[in-house]
Amino acid sequence: MRLLMVAPPGAGKGTQATLLADHYAIAHLSSGDLFRKEIAAGSEVGRQAADYLARGDLVPDRVVLDLLAPHIFESAAQGGFVLDGYPRTRAQAEEAYEVAGRIAGVELQAVVHLEVARAELLRRLSARASRDGRVDDTEPVIRHRLEVYDRETAPMLEYYAGRGLVVDVDGEHGVTEVLSDIVGAVDAVRAGLS
Repeated sequence: MRLLMVAPPGAGKGTQATLLADHYAIAHLSSGDLFRKEIAAGSEVGRQAADYLARGDLVPDRVVLDLLAPHIFESAAQGGFVLDGYPRTRAQAEEAYEVAGRIAGVELQAVVHLEVARAELLRRLSARASRDGRVDDTEPVIRHRLEVYDRETAPMLEYYAGRGLVVDVDGEHGVTEVLSDIVGAVDAVRAGLS
């Protein structure tokens, strides 16, 4: 199973991606978590990404690909993955599709889109900032990240919808109910692929 989670910041995609990875026994590949790990380690890719993440901007495509490609190939060979945080733009989606077309077994099978109202996103992100002390969750950065999502990431859904991969799920319910809705939608897609 090869999935992509798409949702605005605060919609719960990281939580759901972790649960889906456990449910399907596949890898959870979070670009944000991988970048934070690289930043903490002081690696070259971490230093390249740090300034972008602190501002709430998207990390350049080449840096993201350099970080994620080995993880994607390895995970695909071991049964699959849930991508969380990449691709984030239509250009990235198109490039990923082109690369996947040359390498069997890495193309996406479904794109899970969590839908959550803006007011709820702001509430969740503010609560997360207080609870977890995340430096990338200040109010100006939160608002900027939501604007970047609207401008850069949301249009990518049209691209995937045109390929018949998008499953829309209401992300405002409880964690367990959202997971159940996602699994039902993904299993329906899997049945259609058989």
